[in-house]
Amino acid sequence: METTKKREKPCCAAEALRRIRRIEVGEVVVGLAMLDDILADVIDLGLAGETAIGDELIRQVKIYNYVPKEAEPIYRAALLREYHSEVKK
Repeated sequence: METTKKREKPCCAAEALRRIRRIEVGEVVVGLAMLDDILADVIDLGLAGETAIGDELIRQVKIYNYVPKEAEPIYRAALLREYHSEVKK
């Protein structure tokens, strides 16, 4: 079952930069490509439970971004924080 939408590749460097969202991961601000689209996709999936939501967020973020294995827990916490912030909007 395909859970991610087919996303269009950015047309140019400027468009790619517009698709980067800065978030705080641990005590460091990082830029994550395609995060707005990923958050919208995961919200649309209607997943229940922090584990399922966190797993899907990490899975999709890793498609477009490098996430060191040892840093996954802090990325997961940051992504869940962003997810809940988007849901409240």
